[in-house]
Amino acid sequence: MPSLEHPAYSAADLLRLESLVPCRESQVSMLLSIFGERQQFSFPSIFIYGHTSSGKTYVMQTLLTTLQLPHVFVNCVEYFTSRLLLEEILIQLQSSSSDTDQTCPVHCDTLNDFVRLFKQAVASRELQDQTLYIVLDRAEQLREMEANILPAFLRLQELTDRNVTVVLLSEIVWELFSPNIGCFEPFTMYFPDYSIGHLQKILSQNHPPEYSADFYSAYINILLGVFYMVCRDLKELRHLAALNFAKYCEPLVRGEANERDTRKLWKNIEPHLKKAMQTLYLREISSSQWERLQHDGREPGQLKGLSAHTHVELPYYSKFLLIAAYLASYNPVRTDKRFFLKHHGKIRKTNFMKKHEKTSNHLLGPKPFPLDRLLAILYSIVDNRVAPTANIFSQITSLVTLQLLSMVGQNDQLDGPRYKCTVSLDFIRAIAR
Repeated sequence: MPSLEHPAYSAADLLRLESLVPCRESQVSMLLSIFGERQQFSFPSIFIYGHTSSGKTYVMQTLLTTLQLPHVFVNCVEYFTSRLLLEEILIQLQSSSSDTDQTCPVHCDTLNDFVRLFKQAVASRELQDQTLYIVLDRAEQLREMEANILPAFLRLQELTDRNVTVVLLSEIVWELFSPNIGCFEPFTMYFPDYSIGHLQKILSQNHPPEYSADFYSAYINILLGVFYMVCRDLKELRHLAALNFAKYCEPLVRGEANERDTRKLWKNIEPHLKKAMQTLYLREISSSQWERLQHDGREPGQLKGLSAHTHVELPYYSKFLLIAAYLASYNPVRTDKRFFLKHHGKIRKTNFMKKHEKTSNHLLGPKPFPLDRLLAILYSIVDNRVAPTANIFSQITSLVTLQLLSMVGQNDQLDGPRYKCTVSLDFIRAIAR
């Protein structure tokens, strides 16, 4: 029994649409109810929001294409100014017109020009009896444009007196758009994240024909058991599934196991999934390099990428400054004499020190330190003598700009600036080597 029903569209198109958008039937049904029939005026503007990879763009593209509804689809990141955005909408309208074989250059400097040219384009396409949908993906970029762009798109139907609906797709909520007072409120619709059951169903549809659906579904279940807590991105999970499936099938290819020996299959794939966790979201290496790495059986520590080179290229004294800042952030002040002086005398271990040294300073986070303490530690860890020149102070400012150090408080403090070190222990170890 199909879950999508609408009198304006054929059952075959709705059945095909349902197969293309699994686990989003309720959202598609809601959109079809809002759209109505082709000749009916729909809502002037619709705002759809949800986290990344929740199916907003895919569902909207699939819905409009499958039902052959006239539409314009523009990514606001690619067309980042109001002029580029308006001209791209007009160009797409012109290119899809049956009257013109070649698109003429479009010049649209103001919103008034856009309204005039938009009416002409709609008339040339003979769309007066159909709803035209303008979909603006990554619509949060509209906030960076002129103040009149967003309110104009929200009530474009009124400004042009045409049957047009503007659909805004965004990853942030409508309240963060902060439009002007009196701005037209769009119809708001939320796309929730895919649950683990939804991800299991969607990813299992891509099973290779040479293996059974149950076998591939068991593999997806193992993959989600490892990655679901740290990654809900459908695109990333689909990439991981395609990348590691060959390794999962190795015992079958060698004849050491069959499709029901899940324990042997898990034992074979487990270390490789752990290695894949190190490059999650980073794309440090290509798919061919990753397959070669799996074939060679190298250790995760041999990965060439951000995880292998957790440092940046810094000037000579900047590296020592960063090491000194890390020591100042995580070592108590009372230990400076013991660590950085050769003849520091006896240090009494009181009960107070023993009580508080049980908790690791790395668990408590970095502590702020003054500039003079940073320089004192720097002078003690550098072999040769360092003069407090302007070059040293400018490198401290550069480390703050690179966000390797953070300034605590204001610049106008009487006792001098205070800093915190914001890098990890692995980062400092890589620099110290």
